[in-house]
Amino acid sequence: MQFPESWLREFCNPPLSTAELAETLTMAGLEVEALSPVAPPFSGVVVAQVLSIERHPNADRLNVCQVDVGTGSPLAIVCGAPNVRPGIKVPCALVGAALPPAKQGEPAFVIKLGQLRGVESQGMLCSARELKLSDAHGGLLELSGAAPIGVDLRAHLRLDDTIFTLKLTPNLAHCLSVHGVARELAALTGAELRAPSYPPVAVTHDTRLPVHVDAPDLCGRFSGRVVRGVNALAVTPQWMAERLARCGQRPVGPLVDISNYVMFESGQPSHIFDLDKIHGDLRVRWGRGGETISLLNGSTIEVDAGVGVIADDLQVESLAGIMGGEATSVGEGTRNVYVEAAFWWPQAVAGRSRRFNFTTDAGHRFERGVDAARTLDHVERITGLIIDICGGEAGPTYDRICAMPDRAPVTLRIERASRVIGMPVSQAECADVFNRLGLGFVEGDGTITITPPSWRFDLQTEEDLVEEVIRILGYSRLPDVPPLAAVTPRLPPAARQGLRRLRCLMVALDYQETVNFGFVEERWERELAGNADPIRLLNPIAAPLAVMRSSVLGSLLAVLKVNLARRAPRVRVFEIGRVFRRDSRVVDGECSVAGIDQPTRLGALAYGPADGLQWGAVERSVDFYDLKGDLEALLAPQIARFLPAEHPALHPGRSARIELDGRAIGWIGELHPRWRQGYELPQAPVMFEIDVESLSDRALPTHVPLAKQQTALRDVALIVDDAISHATLMKAIDTASSEGIVRSARLFDVYRPQRPTAELASGQRSLAVRLELRDDDATLTDERIDAAVKTLLDRLTADGVIVRLRG
Repeated sequence: MQFPESWLREFCNPPLSTAELAETLTMAGLEVEALSPVAPPFSGVVVAQVLSIERHPNADRLNVCQVDVGTGSPLAIVCGAPNVRPGIKVPCALVGAALPPAKQGEPAFVIKLGQLRGVESQGMLCSARELKLSDAHGGLLELSGAAPIGVDLRAHLRLDDTIFTLKLTPNLAHCLSVHGVARELAALTGAELRAPSYPPVAVTHDTRLPVHVDAPDLCGRFSGRVVRGVNALAVTPQWMAERLARCGQRPVGPLVDISNYVMFESGQPSHIFDLDKIHGDLRVRWGRGGETISLLNGSTIEVDAGVGVIADDLQVESLAGIMGGEATSVGEGTRNVYVEAAFWWPQAVAGRSRRFNFTTDAGHRFERGVDAARTLDHVERITGLIIDICGGEAGPTYDRICAMPDRAPVTLRIERASRVIGMPVSQAECADVFNRLGLGFVEGDGTITITPPSWRFDLQTEEDLVEEVIRILGYSRLPDVPPLAAVTPRLPPAARQGLRRLRCLMVALDYQETVNFGFVEERWERELAGNADPIRLLNPIAAPLAVMRSSVLGSLLAVLKVNLARRAPRVRVFEIGRVFRRDSRVVDGECSVAGIDQPTRLGALAYGPADGLQWGAVERSVDFYDLKGDLEALLAPQIARFLPAEHPALHPGRSARIELDGRAIGWIGELHPRWRQGYELPQAPVMFEIDVESLSDRALPTHVPLAKQQTALRDVALIVDDAISHATLMKAIDTASSEGIVRSARLFDVYRPQRPTAELASGQRSLAVRLELRDDDATLTDERIDAAVKTLLDRLTADGVIVRLRG
């Protein structure tokens, strides 16, 4: 949002300098991002009129001009501009004038009395480029015919002005106009606010254009009128063109300029249709599949039921609240127009422009909220300017109110406001703030209840009112007092490890952290998470990023593709972030939303060689067991079980469900061949994803004294079915020896013959297990060892395990 300071001071002119004015706005939340002068410094330039021109006697491209500069006698000035002619008024730099230098840092260019090709020149006629007013260099800067001769050019063009550029947050929609900023400035300084006037225009004919609002959820109010007999060839007044230019808007033509001017003045976007190009009635409705419209920016788009439109009996004429169509645009041949000003619901406009890869000033305002109570006033304002500039006759106004925004009262508790602000505020001070802001309110015992006005869409909670109080009172009033409370560190339990420790552990395992968006492509959710109904975003920042992720695996694959595109040979990355899943058991809370579970997940991906380039080992690709080892190191001293299971993103024969203490905490495996091919990966990465909460609590290390008794080792060979996993066998051994002297069991060999034998049938394998036995209180004897091993093997035999060999 940018505007000239002079325009702001027409509405509110406090006794502040430009710098003080900018500081006041910034400290009230309206950040002044930049202050820039309208024109660079120059002096000695006046308004002049060319009286006559003669061809230079010694140069084909130069003319000798007689110029009236208001001194009583004309000056002879040599000029080579292509547009110089008798009668025009242009800037003239007198002898001694100081013009802006050609390059920054150089001294000013001083005009001297001199001769050009033997003819004396008593000054210089200037172009806009020579005065650094613009980059136009097609000739002299032509001024209006009403410009008084001899007047200083800076005063005539009001060049001693400053352009304010504000960086507004989305909640400050009421400040997206010069009058809106002036209203805030009046509240901040107490200076008088001069509101714009909207005198009704005399109605001289009864021509009406029927308008049907078929979608009240799209348009809450629609106002308009017909104006006949306008002159579209009229010239936009210089004062209006200057203000538009200083607001960053290029003047187009009188009708379009008037519409833009009122938008910058009051914040109400509008549209002017060429009435003669409208076929039948206008209908305000949602779009229909297959309908297209050619827009004013030259693009042709296809609309659907999610986009609001204004249509006539034949075609779509305008995108509601965003941009008009080329079919009914005004031009030089326009004679009759229809002026429209409406209130479009913010949720019906938000995000629509980005769907078509463009933004507009109108859409920017409507999606944040526009004053619905003043649409008819703005029609009157636009009509008055049209008649003043282009002529014409106004018809009766049309005003259809479907549904106005509900302005629910909001109550401020004075005692709570004081606590939140950090300093005492009285009820009288709060009431004065609301009075200065123009907010209607009712006082109670220690409370003030305000009813937000039609132009304030941001006042919805008590916190919003607290912000208004301190914003207007001034942040400078906040006391510089150190906290009085004792600073007592609250250390988490030693057994609970936070996210920082998890990050450090992953980095120590040779992984690099990556941070990704929580919103992803819908394809990732469907293919990699098996989620057919993801949580959709109402207003995505980009069309592909339209849903919330329920898994981090897709994000890690995207990071892998970026690295492979840059020829990274080895990729090991991890991410700790939230995922979002539908869960009806979740209720609204301070950090939760009803129906949406938001757990934190840790995901990791490994791709390429298992180790970096080295001489001591043969290079091999990372596999399932490498990642499984990293995960076991991360979980230590807890021991997880890895059970064969299928996951939509993982290879059905090379994936497992991770269980800890009997509950599933995540998945690990190699990427499914279908997705490796679908995502165009040279080879399949290995990935895991686990719930961070399961890693938060860990067993603390405890001191175990060195054993005083000698340990005995016994090896046994067991025949088990392929369906019995290693984890199941180890659990069975642990259960069978829980009350004995068997301290541990470790698998050290697996034998599976190429074809069935008399000892090993099809679907069986031999597992060699080493048992560690010890009694901390007495030395073991062979008899005790043999008895303990026999008891263990008897229990395993009862469970269907065949003892092949013991030793």
